[in-house]
Amino acid sequence: MKIKDIIQCIEEYAPLHYQEDFDNAGLIVGNAEAETNAALVCIDITEEIVDEAISKNINIIISHHPVVFSGFKKITGQNATQRIVAKAIKHDIALYAAHTNMDNIAGGVNTKICEKLGLVDCKILSPRKNELIKIAVYVPESHAEKVRNAMFDAGAGNIGAYSNCSFFVKGKGTFKAGEKTKPFVGEKGKLHIEDEIKIEMIAQKHNLSKVKTAMLANHPYEEVAYDIYSLDNKYENAGSGMIGNLPKPMTHDEFYEMLKNIFSLKIIRSTKPVSNTIFRVAVCGGAGSFLLGDAIANRADVFVSGDFKYHQFFDAENKITIADIGHFESEQFTAEIFCDIIKKNLPNFAAQIAEKNINPVIYII
Repeated sequence: MKIKDIIQCIEEYAPLHYQEDFDNAGLIVGNAEAETNAALVCIDITEEIVDEAISKNINIIISHHPVVFSGFKKITGQNATQRIVAKAIKHDIALYAAHTNMDNIAGGVNTKICEKLGLVDCKILSPRKNELIKIAVYVPESHAEKVRNAMFDAGAGNIGAYSNCSFFVKGKGTFKAGEKTKPFVGEKGKLHIEDEIKIEMIAQKHNLSKVKTAMLANHPYEEVAYDIYSLDNKYENAGSGMIGNLPKPMTHDEFYEMLKNIFSLKIIRSTKPVSNTIFRVAVCGGAGSFLLGDAIANRADVFVSGDFKYHQFFDAENKITIADIGHFESEQFTAEIFCDIIKKNLPNFAAQIAEKNINPVIYII
């Protein structure tokens, strides 16, 4: 197994395309062509976790948070980040992160939180826009099914939970082949009219190259007529946060007790309860205060997240209850996602959660 195989496995699940502009997800240290037989998985890479990888002879660490967010000009061991990078390089340990790309997909960080809370009817809280394109291609009737299926296989034609979605209409195409051409139908120098089918389907922007390649490879014409349109539609499978419902309403005390048990919490920072019961729950792993308006607009009773600042609690305006459970606490189960992805796709590869998953924040009560 090569490191690039592990990377491909993760990035097919959580494409780097979905990371935020400020982020630094991906391979940060190491050679993608290097061989590997095990991975250590964690939320944050610390010096202790690098030492754990060394002691276990593991040469790739997969983290949620990137150990390097911005570049530096010197590696002199003056801070923890420099020491981590230097030690990883010295011991040929690759460092890889899947951060906001794992936050921003259905099946990622926020889905895991919903699963832990037992929420049902879950959906992305704030779906992304400008992520979809429509491809329209003109194909002779004899090859329409072949081209359509090739585009499906390349990942096009998905709308929500539906796959193989397309639209086609019959028509007639005209062309006159030049002297240097090799036309699939018709004769050089003569106007030709061909019965064709116009196929339309939706694809994700990050997958356009793959879909286009499949389309062209299976099309019989030398020159393929096709159009690509950007869509303003929201993409419901990617975006920030999630929202769902409890199987049955809970009192605030019952809900908070569940939060404490599931996330091993010593404290919850909360606003005053707005209603007597909680049923609709919005969540966002990490720092989610930017989604408070979306949680209110989606009629959530409570918003579970982390890193709310003092004045941001006022923004609830008695419309929603904020339950700040902490940054690390809300994302602690992300390591399970990495292990699940690898186990499902690479069953013979060993991925283990680091024993020294350290929360830098301690609570004194």
